[in-house]
Amino acid sequence: MATVNKLSVSDVLGESFRFFFGHIRLFFHLVTIPWLMSLAIRVIAASLGGDDDDGAVLSLVEKMLDVVPTVMFLVAWTRVVLLGPHSPGMLPGLGWSRRETTFLIHLIQIAGVAYLLVAAFTLAIGQLDPMTFAAASSDPEVVQRQALAAPLGLGFIVSAMLALRVCYGLAASAVDVPFSPRLSWIYGKGNGWTILGTVFLIFFINAIVTTLAVVLTAAILRGLLGGGLGVTVVVWTVALLVSYAGSALVATTQAIIFRRLLQWREGAALPPPP
Repeated sequence: MATVNKLSVSDVLGESFRFFFGHIRLFFHLVTIPWLMSLAIRVIAASLGGDDDDGAVLSLVEKMLDVVPTVMFLVAWTRVVLLGPHSPGMLPGLGWSRRETTFLIHLIQIAGVAYLLVAAFTLAIGQLDPMTFAAASSDPEVVQRQALAAPLGLGFIVSAMLALRVCYGLAASAVDVPFSPRLSWIYGKGNGWTILGTVFLIFFINAIVTTLAVVLTAAILRGLLGGGLGVTVVVWTVALLVSYAGSALVATTQAIIFRRLLQWREGAALPPPP
């Protein structure tokens, strides 16, 4: 039985940030096409518009379509982390290979349940008004929505925690190492809360920075130029770029955890599980 390689949150986070900012020029090189693809998807979805119900469906469809450029970028970036700056191969956004398909299947295995619960929450409950839900209501429709909110929300929290716990295994798919959520769970024994907490912190930081970037960009542009579609598109552009930077940090963290836990080296066999 192999020994457990203990992880440190501060060490993994420090290495992740150092790697990302040390390769910032390469990040812009790799992200350009996926970033523009995501922006095009966002603009097209917004142009279709619709009422609240249609908007909810369009939002879900948009997120599904946006997975394609995101996966292209994540595969290339993860390979940079694990194999070096000259390893991405094809520039992300210019094609789709079996590697991206394998990565996508692995991603669905990890996060598919959480996404389905979000979709069910969005379609069945719609936009929640906190003031309405805080007060008692005799409206049967509101009561039904209140009854659905708790189990769906709890299910999402549990599935999201499980996804965070095993998501580092995605790094294996990017470098053509057969892996699964089950193996991620096994190899992560003894480091479960460290893995979950580290990846959660990166997601949390990304959410805060993206929100601040959107708010500041919108405030500055609207103060200078007023409203309009052009300002909105610029805000989307900034938000997507910051979001991709956050995704790169998440992928970096996952790759570092994978490499440290399994002491992975290119061409070497995986060690026996602990």
